[in-house]
Amino acid sequence: MPPTVRHTVVDSPYDALTLVAVDGVLSRIHMTGQRHRPPQETFGSPDPRPFTEAVRQLDAYFAGELTEFDLPLHLVGTPFQLRVWERLRRIPYGETRTYGELAEALGSPGASRAVGLANGRNPVGIVVPCHRVIGAGGGLTGYGGGLDRKRRLLAFEAGASANALF
Repeated sequence: MPPTVRHTVVDSPYDALTLVAVDGVLSRIHMTGQRHRPPQETFGSPDPRPFTEAVRQLDAYFAGELTEFDLPLHLVGTPFQLRVWERLRRIPYGETRTYGELAEALGSPGASRAVGLANGRNPVGIVVPCHRVIGAGGGLTGYGGGLDRKRRLLAFEAGASANALF
């Protein structure tokens, strides 16, 4: 039997977010205009029921009341991507890491480019905080949701206004 895919759209300070669940488990979060956004027909039928807890936690995050998500995730990727995404979840709220630091933590110090590619394919942005990864010199580098959103998310987590820019 094929998996059941459902989606819902929720508002956020960073435009609408489309949440996608596979068999009732959060699998993807897509931002408006996001790079690597799959076609709408892959999102399944609209149904908000599988997303009650995800929406509650996202609302708490955007209200500044939640710093770490605790959601079951249905992530599909290569073994390396899955390792990178798991490592991203360990970056504390309000902190950043470089691609090189992530590669080192994964035991592959020469793999910062591969880490960057895996980071860019993270299917559950915000919950798996790929926005917390920066370039070696401390500069902001690519973000599937756009550099403006990345700046705003980092500023928000640093305690600045959600509209602040670096």
